[in-house]
Amino acid sequence: MRLTHIVVAAVATAAMASCSTPRTPLTYFTDIDSVGLNATVAQGEYLTRIVPDDELLITVTSQNPEATAVYNLPLSNPAVNSQITKATTPQQMTYLVDSKGDITMPVLGTLHVGGLTTEQIQQLVTEKVSIDVDNPTVIVKMVNFHVNVAGEVRTPGVVNVTRERFSVLDALSSAGDLTEYGERSNVLLVREENGKRTAHRINLNSSDILTSPYFYVQQNDYIYVTPNKIRQDNSKYNQNNAFKLSVISTIVSACSVVASLVIALAIK
Repeated sequence: MRLTHIVVAAVATAAMASCSTPRTPLTYFTDIDSVGLNATVAQGEYLTRIVPDDELLITVTSQNPEATAVYNLPLSNPAVNSQITKATTPQQMTYLVDSKGDITMPVLGTLHVGGLTTEQIQQLVTEKVSIDVDNPTVIVKMVNFHVNVAGEVRTPGVVNVTRERFSVLDALSSAGDLTEYGERSNVLLVREENGKRTAHRINLNSSDILTSPYFYVQQNDYIYVTPNKIRQDNSKYNQNNAFKLSVISTIVSACSVVASLVIALAIK
């Protein structure tokens, strides 16, 4: 009976301890009540800016195809075929932005596009082509836009972005959303700004992120979802058990060797 009481007490103690373990809220934006949110975000303010090594798809067309043909080159990267819309012509081209932020187009020569959005590049090219061509249509797309999502998400890895206004919520959703072990109040975003890498902490429990300059992702952003205390404690527990098992295995092996030697000496 005494042994039974001890076992029951131990189980009850363990249950109480598990109930007191800090838990992570699984919902986002816990500060938004039933009234909702009324936040204004400036259009275009957080659009992706072009940086070196970005790849641009630029197409120039008009009602007179022969007049704009000189501004286009054959497609140089077959991998972007899937990103070309049916409205564009077969003559396509991609440009790799150099270390100075420049590209070189036929006829137009060198254009500085670093720091611009694709919309601004479209306006720039349209203005230059309009000098010789009436009513040109210019299409500009960035075809290698991607971000990296790691940590406590269901499918970590590279997320290819197909539009410029792509938020951190879109990136997390593309990665399968956070696991139940993801710390929603402590998401790390690493970004390269003006040649330097900067780190920013995002709290998904707060609606402040919806109007933050880090709500929309930029090229090559790295998003890391920090594991919560439960995940960290489980990891430490598993590591400790693995270490103990390794030590025990080593001791058993050593004892086995010693026993074999003792038996061998005794037989002699």
